[in-house]
Amino acid sequence: MTRLKALNPEEVTGKTKELFNAVQAKLGVVPNMMRTMGNSDAVLEGYLNLSGALSHGKLSSRTGELIALAVSQSNSCDYCLAAHTFIGGQLLKIETAVLLAARNGASEDNKTQAILKLAKVLISKNGLVNDADVDAAKTAGVTDAEIAEIVAHVALNVLTNYFNNTAGTEIDFPKVNAI
Repeated sequence: MTRLKALNPEEVTGKTKELFNAVQAKLGVVPNMMRTMGNSDAVLEGYLNLSGALSHGKLSSRTGELIALAVSQSNSCDYCLAAHTFIGGQLLKIETAVLLAARNGASEDNKTQAILKLAKVLISKNGLVNDADVDAAKTAGVTDAEIAEIVAHVALNVLTNYFNNTAGTEIDFPKVNAI
């Protein structure tokens, strides 16, 4: 059940209209999450700015999608699981088995495994990781810059997970349920 209204892009004005137009130009559509975030242009702009900044970071878009799946699974966010499964599979051409493994924090690649494990640990420990948690990632070749970005990706996905779980955002991607 939706709890917050998804705004119609044709009916909004001001800053929200400007942000919706930018999303439309980039994606060809304004997804329901962003239409719902548009109730507060500050929330939508903050989400878009952090997401945009991370797209230019050290971690690849593939790794970002895998982190999103691991975090979304931990937070039981069906909207984000659907969105990131679609983006990962259809746009980035990540194999289905890789997407499913990421939801559980697993990967056949040692460095990716360490990245996903740290993301899951950040969630399970509410950010209160210890030296061993960080050292495990570093031992697998994860750099300080990448660790900083893992934290930022987790934070971005906690925002979207909590937002969608609170809003009851209508899923506008092929449905995927938390396992």
